[in-house]
Amino acid sequence: MSTIDIGIKEDDRIEIAEGLKTLLATSYTLYLQTHNFHWNVTGPQFRELHLMFEEHYTELAIAVDDIAERIRTLGVVAPGTYRSFAELSSIKEVEGVPSASEMVSLLLQGHEAVVKTCRDVLKISQDADDESTSALVGDRMRVHEKTAWMLRATQ
Repeated sequence: MSTIDIGIKEDDRIEIAEGLKTLLATSYTLYLQTHNFHWNVTGPQFRELHLMFEEHYTELAIAVDDIAERIRTLGVVAPGTYRSFAELSSIKEVEGVPSASEMVSLLLQGHEAVVKTCRDVLKISQDADDESTSALVGDRMRVHEKTAWMLRATQ
């Protein structure tokens, strides 16, 4: 591949990509958790939560692709294994099948974790004048803040 010359210093590109790797891993872990809960939710709110979780994991599936492609655009290899995601993610796996209310609480925490990761990456990208990453991360942050609000409202 030819040299990357997009107006962002190599060291900055690598630092931004490292932050994006954490965002990718955390987002992918949240995707898997949401999909798992979609499949396994039960109780009086089944239909509402089943459909809401489907909306969330569908949106996350597109998001992880966008994040991974941004990492590649910056010239860095995107992580793509469960092991690398587990090492990088701030969201930990859940054992067993929690109750519906616990699922909502866990997903709320997950979306808030993604927001915090977004804030970290946003600062790095802004400092490097990387408007493309800043825009992507800002958009992701808004989605997760809104989703967290919606999850909070169901409790």
